[in-house]
Amino acid sequence: MKPANGSILTINGGSSSIKFALFEAGDSLECRLDGKVDRIGLSGTTLSFHDRAANDRGSMGVAAADPRSAAGFLIDWLERITAELLDELRRISPYDPEHLPREIELIETFGQRRPGLTQVACFDTAFHRTMPQVARLLPLPRRYLAQGLERYGFHGLSYAYLMEELGRLGDPAASRGRVILAHLGNGASMAAVRDGKGIDTSMSFTPAAGLVMSTRSGDLDPGLAAYLERTEQIDGKRFYQMVNHEAGLLGISGSSSDMRDLLDRGASDVQAAEAVALFCYTAKKFIGAYAAALGGLDTLVFAGGIGENAAAVRARICEGLEFLGLELSEARNGETAAVISADGSRVTVRVIRTDEELMIARATVRVCETERGGSHAG
Repeated sequence: MKPANGSILTINGGSSSIKFALFEAGDSLECRLDGKVDRIGLSGTTLSFHDRAANDRGSMGVAAADPRSAAGFLIDWLERITAELLDELRRISPYDPEHLPREIELIETFGQRRPGLTQVACFDTAFHRTMPQVARLLPLPRRYLAQGLERYGFHGLSYAYLMEELGRLGDPAASRGRVILAHLGNGASMAAVRDGKGIDTSMSFTPAAGLVMSTRSGDLDPGLAAYLERTEQIDGKRFYQMVNHEAGLLGISGSSSDMRDLLDRGASDVQAAEAVALFCYTAKKFIGAYAAALGGLDTLVFAGGIGENAAAVRARICEGLEFLGLELSEARNGETAAVISADGSRVTVRVIRTDEELMIARATVRVCETERGGSHAG
């Protein structure tokens, strides 16, 4: 349980980074330190942090890990980590071999270093449970649906935060409207939300589906697997490795999976420019598809490392979407203003810095307060 003046450490493992934040638990949650290990697996791996407090009050009493896994369809969106839960996560690791084993290792490491520490797991798929059946179905033989093979989606913590922020900002589309959320980072996805409930998302049974990403292919013709097996003797294991770690921006550019590198090189490197163009083109197509599913569009939100920081990418994605009533302000977009749409735009385009760590911390407080028999806090 949470100590009276304890702290909450959040560990958020992503595709190429590990973000962390330390919150002081009290009447409200105050972030006192945050940072990340960035560019994991790339040259120039960095560690950065921002100390928001001059002194350290209280001791760390609660830790929260974010398994970000397909396990969310089997387990509540947040649970205290127990031996039984860890056994269940190990059992279903084949659903998400890219993330779950490493995140289980993080959980186990914290347990070994601080055996008395309370740990809470938050699952990234829960936001998408409101999707209608037609959006969850995979067009496979029916027996596989009974085995749990369907579209689950990811980035749910980010999407939940973005919808809360939309409500806090007074955007009417948060509760009664049509919203597209674009979480664009090393892992990239979109979600379509109508009247506050998710109706579709681009990632599927695994995070490899949907948009072109840093090293993931996104959607592919499934016939490619058989073709490459015949022509290059690439088996299933090798194909999986390729579409998750060697494809996407890295595969097309042949040089880097990092959007920052590709934007810098685009003027002199044709392959880098093509990688950026494909990323923006694919994102634009998903916006069009989701606008059709929603029956129009009221608000578009950019988030994630690319969505929050790459004005050029946002501009290229929005270019040509005037038929939806979307007009970008070049000046506001260049400044990364909170609202980057033009005054006359029917669609409000926002940039919101997502905060998955805060969502994890809030969930941890709720679990601890429930165990204490108190009211939910945070």
